[in-house]
Amino acid sequence: MTSEEVDEQRRKQISLRGLPAIANVKDVIENFNRHLHYTCAKDRNVATDKDFYFALSHTVMDKLVGKWIRTQQSYHKQNVKRVYYLSLEFMMGRTLTNTMLNLGLDTSCDEALYQLGLDIEDLESEEPDAGLGNGGLGRLAACFLDSLATMGYPAYGYGIRYEYGLFNQAISNCNQIEKPDSWLTFGNPWEKPRPEYLIPVKFYGHVQSTHDGGREWVGYKTVIAMPYDTPIPGFDINTVNTMRLWSAKSPKDFDLSYFNHGNYIEAVLDRNVAENISRVLYPNDNFFEGKELRLKQEYFMVAATLIDIIRRYKVNQDREFNLKEELYAGFPDKVAIQLNDTHPSLAVPELLRILMDEEGLSWDTAWGICVRVFAYTNHTILPEALERWPTDMLERVLPRHLEIIYFINHIHLENVRKHFPGDSDRLRRMSLVEEHGEKRINMAYLSVVSSHTVNGVAAIHSSLLTTSLFKDFFEMTPEKFQNKTNGITPRRWLLLCNPTLSDLIFEKIGDGWRKDLYKLEQLKEFKDDKMFLQQIFKAKQENKRKLAQHVYDKYGIQLNIGSMFDIQVKRIHEYKRQTMNILHVINLYNKIKSNPNGEFVPRTVMFGGKAAPGYHTAKQTVSLICHVANTVNNDPIVGDKLKVVFLENYRCSLAEIIMPAADLSEQISLAGTEASGTGNMKFMLNGALTIGTLDGANVEMREEMGEDNIFIFGMKIADVDKLWAEGYDTRRYLARLPELDLAINQIKSGYFNPGEPHKFKDFADNLVNNDRFCVIADYEAYVKCQEKVSELYLDWIQWTQKCLLNIASSGKFSSDRTIRQYAEEIWQIKPCQIDLNPTK
Repeated sequence: MTSEEVDEQRRKQISLRGLPAIANVKDVIENFNRHLHYTCAKDRNVATDKDFYFALSHTVMDKLVGKWIRTQQSYHKQNVKRVYYLSLEFMMGRTLTNTMLNLGLDTSCDEALYQLGLDIEDLESEEPDAGLGNGGLGRLAACFLDSLATMGYPAYGYGIRYEYGLFNQAISNCNQIEKPDSWLTFGNPWEKPRPEYLIPVKFYGHVQSTHDGGREWVGYKTVIAMPYDTPIPGFDINTVNTMRLWSAKSPKDFDLSYFNHGNYIEAVLDRNVAENISRVLYPNDNFFEGKELRLKQEYFMVAATLIDIIRRYKVNQDREFNLKEELYAGFPDKVAIQLNDTHPSLAVPELLRILMDEEGLSWDTAWGICVRVFAYTNHTILPEALERWPTDMLERVLPRHLEIIYFINHIHLENVRKHFPGDSDRLRRMSLVEEHGEKRINMAYLSVVSSHTVNGVAAIHSSLLTTSLFKDFFEMTPEKFQNKTNGITPRRWLLLCNPTLSDLIFEKIGDGWRKDLYKLEQLKEFKDDKMFLQQIFKAKQENKRKLAQHVYDKYGIQLNIGSMFDIQVKRIHEYKRQTMNILHVINLYNKIKSNPNGEFVPRTVMFGGKAAPGYHTAKQTVSLICHVANTVNNDPIVGDKLKVVFLENYRCSLAEIIMPAADLSEQISLAGTEASGTGNMKFMLNGALTIGTLDGANVEMREEMGEDNIFIFGMKIADVDKLWAEGYDTRRYLARLPELDLAINQIKSGYFNPGEPHKFKDFADNLVNNDRFCVIADYEAYVKCQEKVSELYLDWIQWTQKCLLNIASSGKFSSDRTIRQYAEEIWQIKPCQIDLNPTK
């Protein structure tokens, strides 16, 4: 696209989305120049794009701070109940574009920079993704913060300010290479350090009895938690909430005794031991590693957070209390704490420790407060992902907390005995302490017992919790269990990332959908409007062209825009079954090779996602995809009929290019393994059709859009259970599927990697001999379903009609809906009106 075309396109978008006020543009220009001069200490002659990015960010931040301060003042003045969302991960992505959008400054900033001769997209690309999460769980937390602010709910997000986020992925010789994500190298203009709220956090030591019969934690080591606040503005509202992330600091200056002996390095390392706690995000997703550093990270976050919550609660008390019991009687009426998975579950024994050991409350009073405050969201039923901390590690690192957990378990098992007298096996199954093998604490069980509400994240997932993972607990306290189907913020995942489609929707039904996604249902009346369908189709082509340009610039691969963009982007994991997808690609390749002149619906199959560094099979999957891609893309016989691309370093900002461009969304996990998924919702909202199993949120997506508008294949949960019960033998399937048998043998023999012919031998053998996630069993149904996809793609009108119906049926999958349900059914909180000009 020429510079003239880019200029024309930008002008068109500005005109469609509202002309900026001249005064606003003038104000932006003045403030931008002021920050460039005084904050960045640069002039236009020497400033870089990075400097311009910082000047623009500070300009936007200026517009934010007044609302931010007023929001906190309003919460304090009105003494509202607040929700505290505790998450070890927040995958926020880029802040600048989202903040401009939510504040309504996007067109003004765009026009101002245009007048200054700068390209706003160049500046936006200077911002690194804040990738403080592994994937879905962290991105969900980010969507929730956006919705909480947009709906005016008093809320705080609490987590860790990792110095290094999720690793940057590079592909070298078809292998994944992990590089550090130094996202703070150039500083972060969006955060505000709060040294006035430093909090000491304890580790190690031992417990002793006190003279009054209590327990006291002594001999501990201390680490300081330093808070950094980031404003979270709502969309088209005065509310600006806060995300507070903790950074670990050494509690003391350099030990001078080291210097006296000339050992400077030891002095530095002594500080690093403490500060390592917030150094790096653990990169393993859906796989539990019982590492001491991870335990310390989890406790560090919740310990600092609870002290902060209690401090804020006390500040809001408007009278003196004679007894601590009276002071804390209203705590559950002002505080709701949501545990985002089990990572923050140490908040339970920590709150009990504070209330009993430091505030002097009795066990009964402290426990009564605890179970009224905490709620717990479960995100997985995969056994390997569930946290089970060894008791010897807990005893060494957090000795008092292990005592408290033992007592919780004692009280809990007494309750089990009352409900199910004589059922000793149930006592064993429901104990928080696992005695078989290494003695461990089951943190999911601890979270269930200590919370007033437990929820899954999709209807099918929540049902599985009550029939499998937490079956015994459900039978004892069924009233605790709820479902809260996940959602995504439509601001980032449609309005921001897909302006072309957003403008078409504006023209047809207005802009009410931005805060009420159910209004997209009005689009259904246009499903037979051929002119509108052509516009939808054209918008998709424009988005495909943008992604194709990214692929060409990054990899030198020329894509056929007319081909079906078949995309699977998510963490690389066996249960997500990227292997099934690449087997289908190999099958297509073999068909083209055997019949070059045959009729084929052209496809561009794209993969993206990171494999945990220690997850060998996942890294092998990435490598296999890249080897197959090299073979396919360099085969002249194949040409434009088939292309394969691995989109390296998948992250939020890349997803914003991918989602609008997809024709087909691959959501093909084995039924009963994916809790919900949110990528499926992003693709749906942007007009991609889904091929998937009845797993996670796919089930509810089908209910919303109708079964004719989604491609469902494969076994259901009951079918999977039956398969294993009867004895699953992959060779029975391979005997009748010669094309699949050929593909696996090609992988095993090194067909795609002749320089390393044995590289995937074990990978292929494992697929045949230990197909835990039933790739081979579901493969035939998958291929037949893909044939239906290809057939439909040839009819652009029918295809686009279904795309439109997908978009129009996305209302349920807004995180606004999810948050409203949490607020009303779990947290019992209400929106708070923020008046920027309160009367005196």
